[in-house]
Amino acid sequence: MNIIIIIAAILISLAIGIPVGMAYRKKVAESKIQGAENEAKRIVELAKIEAENLKKEEIFKAKEEIMANRKELDQEIRERRGEVQKQEARLIQKEENLERRSDNFEKKEREVEKELQNIEKEKQEIEKLYEKEMVELQKIAGLTQEQAKQRLLSEMDKELTAEKAALIREQEQKAKDTIMKNAKEMLCYAVQKCAADHSQETTVSIVALPNDEMKGRIIGREGRNIKALETLTGIDLIIDDTPEAVVLSGFDPLRREVAKIALEKLIDDGRIHPSKIEEMVEKAKEEVENTIKEEGERAVLETGVIGLHPDVVKLIGKLKYRTSYGQNVLNHSIEVSNLARIMAEELGLDPKLARRAGLLHDIGKALDHDMEGTHVEIGVEVLKKFKENSAVINAVEAHHGDVEPQTLEAVLVQAADAISASRPGARRETLEAYIKRLQNLEEIADSFDGVEKSFAIQAGREVRIMVKSDKISDDKMTILARDVAKKIENEMDYPGQIKVNIIRETRVVDYAK
Repeated sequence: MNIIIIIAAILISLAIGIPVGMAYRKKVAESKIQGAENEAKRIVELAKIEAENLKKEEIFKAKEEIMANRKELDQEIRERRGEVQKQEARLIQKEENLERRSDNFEKKEREVEKELQNIEKEKQEIEKLYEKEMVELQKIAGLTQEQAKQRLLSEMDKELTAEKAALIREQEQKAKDTIMKNAKEMLCYAVQKCAADHSQETTVSIVALPNDEMKGRIIGREGRNIKALETLTGIDLIIDDTPEAVVLSGFDPLRREVAKIALEKLIDDGRIHPSKIEEMVEKAKEEVENTIKEEGERAVLETGVIGLHPDVVKLIGKLKYRTSYGQNVLNHSIEVSNLARIMAEELGLDPKLARRAGLLHDIGKALDHDMEGTHVEIGVEVLKKFKENSAVINAVEAHHGDVEPQTLEAVLVQAADAISASRPGARRETLEAYIKRLQNLEEIADSFDGVEKSFAIQAGREVRIMVKSDKISDDKMTILARDVAKKIENEMDYPGQIKVNIIRETRVVDYAK
């Protein structure tokens, strides 16, 4: 019973409390909504007030900026007006100066016209005086104008005859000087063959060593190894402070090559003693002999020359170890052979004879270290010994002008030899000799009057000379070029030919005002 009462009481209280609670919650919500609306209105009012203030500030700033720009514009306008006024003043001043100059020019023009009239009058008076003087002179001399002209020409003819005689004597003296020069060159060639001091490029070889300890092994106890090697090869071994290198010095390139190969074999083998040295030298000689034979056969095959004696082929192969002014003689001989053959084919001559003579033209250089005489004389003797064709022998003997060429093929060999020897890079020089030759070339050009500056170009094969236009005329340029070329021929030794290029420049400068 009590439980029922309690449940009923709870139900009654819930029925009463729920509507009351809902009514209370509604009032609370309405009051919050009213407060939010009031707050929103207040925020909107504040935003309007702040926006109005910002608008006023921006308007004020814009007005200030407009006023500042207006002031700057007014200042710039005033400055430009001042500049325009200054320019107007300058223009007015220039106009006044031009007017004054124009007046001065008119006055000078009138003065010049008067002077020209006076000069014309004086010229007429001088012509009259000249005619009177000519009449008086003819009366005094007793000769007419034509007779005086003939006498003058006669005197000039006598002077020209004397000058001709002087030129003939000069040419004779030049011929004698040329003969003396050729004789001196022959003497210098003989001295050169016996000289002890030679260019380093053609008298030494360098052998690389794995380390500096190898130098002591090459020298050996009390120097027995190096003495044995020098005795067997005939080459001097120079062992100095040069790191990991030994220098082989000797005039004979074949012996030097044998020594180089033998030393390289000894270094590779590691066993260095007199008996081993002797064995390696013999092997090196055999290797060089095989190389000589192979190179000779290669040259013969490359040039297409057939029917040569085996000993002659070996001599051709020996040219591999011979140089002339730094140019390898074997390669030079092959090149001369090919050039002579090509020219002979173009001219309709005998190409076989030309290439054979070209290949053999320097054969004497394979033996000129061992025999007396020039390489031409030695080559002729060798070819006669092996019963070579007489036309080939004549071409060999005539390729340096020792005898007259008897065939056109001999002339082609001369030309091919000159072409091969004079092409750029064929004849190598030491740096000092090359620089000295360029300096001498420029000094010779600078020694002439009227030369402003000279330049040796094209590796010394051309000298370009700038002359002073006020001292050297166009006609004198031809004479100057000939004189410079003659002086170069007389005072310098050089391969091939040197081009003398004279440049004269005339400049005219004016200004447009």
